[in-house]
Amino acid sequence: MKNLRLKAARAALDLSQQALADRVGVSRQTINAIEKGDYNPTVNLCIAICKALGKTLDELFWEE
Repeated sequence: MKNLRLKAARAALDLSQQALADRVGVSRQTINAIEKGDYNPTVNLCIAICKALGKTLDELFWEE
């Protein structure tokens, strides 16, 4: 399932996939795969992404 909330939060801060990847210590391809729903990130990576984007786990990763 695509993670459009992650993509929207990243875009709202005017961050490229590469810029977010650099902030959390992964490759751009990893961020792309998460946004496309092709990769299920670890909890630690989810937390790092949330901190980088100023969002909570619920806002970005938990399905409603």
